[in-house]
Amino acid sequence: MNRRKWVAFVCVLAIFTGLLVLPTLARATIDRPGNPATAQVVGQSAQTTEQKNEALIKAAQNPVANMVSVPFQNNFNLGYGPHGKMQYVCNIQPVYPIGLPHKWMLITRNILPVIAQPWPKNTGGLGDLTSSFFFTPPPFGDLMVGVGPVFQFPTATDRTLGLEKWSIGPTGVVVYSKGKWLAGALINNLWSYAGNRNRKDVNDMTLQPFINYNLPKSWFVFTSPIMTANWEAKNGEKWTLPIGGGVGKLLHFGKLPVNMSVQGFYNVERPRYQADWTVRYAVQFLFPKS
Repeated sequence: MNRRKWVAFVCVLAIFTGLLVLPTLARATIDRPGNPATAQVVGQSAQTTEQKNEALIKAAQNPVANMVSVPFQNNFNLGYGPHGKMQYVCNIQPVYPIGLPHKWMLITRNILPVIAQPWPKNTGGLGDLTSSFFFTPPPFGDLMVGVGPVFQFPTATDRTLGLEKWSIGPTGVVVYSKGKWLAGALINNLWSYAGNRNRKDVNDMTLQPFINYNLPKSWFVFTSPIMTANWEAKNGEKWTLPIGGGVGKLLHFGKLPVNMSVQGFYNVERPRYQADWTVRYAVQFLFPKS
């Protein structure tokens, strides 16, 4: 089996493993009624619970929702480097909303990568911290928007894990939600203004479109590829363009709601030595207002 077929097999296997594990966890976390009276109450409140879960899932899928969340996005990048090995990146992405006058919100989103990679040297540690600030007005019907600044800080613990540059730029997000659907896109562009002069200047764009369709019993199918462009790179090395998607489910561990999902992506366009495939397994802890 050649390398491409092997990483494709691993990707598909990971997705089906997630499909098997998620419903098992769900069954383990369901409260079982202890007597007929309890069963009757559960039956009467099932519709309300389903509606609450659907609203909670949509809030989890919305980058500028008025809800505290702490996602852990685990990326297994297969076929990375000249020898086609695996790079692991865990993005810790806390989201914290702040209320402003006139029903506006400031949504703070931070991304701190924890990286283990085999190339250009076998190393691991923290990557560069990215902090985004979205100023969001009240929704326009089914539409939400947010704009603001984004900053990147040279917090990497090894020079191969970061850019050694201080960067800044604009960011924006648009979200459309209606019925079972939630879709939109998040975009930013960073330019370096300080840092190690021996490293290349930063002029990077990130675009993340997302489409979610919510199913009964707190399941959903979705796609959220992370597309990037390095405008300083030469032709043929600028873009990373993944295609794919996955499935997820909202679970409850006691009173704590947790959104879990798995996706698989193939990079149809990528710089040399970047990964062919990515398997993304995300665990998102939700802290809705009571």
